[in-house]
Amino acid sequence: MRPIASIPALTLLLVAPSAASASEVTDSGALALAAIVAQLSPDIGDADKQALAKLLDGDTGFQWKTSETIAVTAKSIKCHTSNVDLTSHDCTLTFGGKDSTLTGRAAHELLATLAEEGLQPDAGAGNVWYALSALDCAIDVAQVKAKDGGGVSCTFGPAD
Repeated sequence: MRPIASIPALTLLLVAPSAASASEVTDSGALALAAIVAQLSPDIGDADKQALAKLLDGDTGFQWKTSETIAVTAKSIKCHTSNVDLTSHDCTLTFGGKDSTLTGRAAHELLATLAEEGLQPDAGAGNVWYALSALDCAIDVAQVKAKDGGGVSCTFGPAD
């Protein structure tokens, strides 16, 4: 007869957070991540930003060049919140040599999206940090519009 694992051991396995290392995400959260980051990227044109914003809003009734994929990249993303100052939410996104900043509700939206995608926080002394490097997303707009569960892939690494 095989021994049965103890209840505490099973509980630990069920609630233990997953490791945060290099990751690939392909779900609706990946679309949200790409759409949020794209709005701040100096490398993405207005038409691509509008298309991603529409997709994130659930609007698929727009014309699109079916052969084109939108690439969204960021060198790093560093977001901060506090479990002491509950009003504190800020993110810094680095695109090459240019930084962009989000604060307040917009920063919280990005923080929540990073958590949704499994990024583990680094907490200490009242501060909570979410950070990643080398974000690289590819969005096939036509496939996302087809609503078949595909069309988005984002990869990222641990913070530098």
